[in-house]
Amino acid sequence: MFSRKAFLLVLTIVCGFFAASAQDDDPIKVDSSVVRLNIGVVDQRGRPITSLDKSSFSLYEDGVKQEISSFVAAPAPFSVVMLLDMSGSTKSFRQNIQLSASRFLDALGPDDRVAVVEFYSKVNLLNDFTANRRDAYHSISVANGVGETDLYRALLFSLEKLSKEGNRRKAIVVLTDGVDTDEQNSDRKFLSRLTDAEIPAAIKPETSETLNRILNRSDAQGVTIYPLALPTGDPARLADPTPRQIAMFKAARERLKLVADRTGGTINTINRLEEMGALYAIVAADLRTLYTVEYQPTNDKRDGKWRAIKIEVSDPELISRSRQGYFAK
Repeated sequence: MFSRKAFLLVLTIVCGFFAASAQDDDPIKVDSSVVRLNIGVVDQRGRPITSLDKSSFSLYEDGVKQEISSFVAAPAPFSVVMLLDMSGSTKSFRQNIQLSASRFLDALGPDDRVAVVEFYSKVNLLNDFTANRRDAYHSISVANGVGETDLYRALLFSLEKLSKEGNRRKAIVVLTDGVDTDEQNSDRKFLSRLTDAEIPAAIKPETSETLNRILNRSDAQGVTIYPLALPTGDPARLADPTPRQIAMFKAARERLKLVADRTGGTINTINRLEEMGALYAIVAADLRTLYTVEYQPTNDKRDGKWRAIKIEVSDPELISRSRQGYFAK
């Protein structure tokens, strides 16, 4: 027979397990009535413009002009998650990753807060958000792993961490080839029922349930995601790739591009490892030129429908970039 003390101990452990499980599945709690956008503005030559004010912008949702309730100028600090792919495919160039990721830290503003997360078959927080660059450098230097690629779980984990950063501006910079192991296994199972002729156009990347969870959570928080796409996993580098290999990799890359486009980020393709450091620095510089605006939509229906967003700048010679819209959930 259990003693009363032993029974209470078991009960505490069981309750803690279910509480932890429920916490993993809970949606991120945000104020869904407010929409936040990070906006980049460049001139005709692609040079960033950082001298604009609130009056320079007009914002439309489904063609209806919205009132901008909050405006933050470009130099304001960010909370950034650095996501590092430590799966088996990156094992041969870890030193390149360490040096390149360190360049990203060098290019950030002094008040930007950085959390470093590694992912492979596990997702590990190496340091929580901090402005202490020494801690972040150390985390990059000890990042290590092997095995599969739990990319989508790492993105969801990062969004959960960012949800605790209050009203700060938020971004994720993820180094990966875009291949999530679970998603790829689902694609492989789906393609196994098809003929070679049916395969090239069979996968619809935008229908991924997990991908859409990531996009909806990014929408809710106004998080901008920048993928740095590694060359690993590309079947074009194989002597004789199969139609299935080509289709699965293409779908993975299209999903990565969807993440960037939907959140207002950019996908930077790394063709040679020597380019990695420069691309990290470009992303850091882009973060420092973004404006952030918030508005409360005049259409307050939470009907799950797509709301298209359009940003106009008063100077027609300037070009703006932001996320394209959101699902009103």
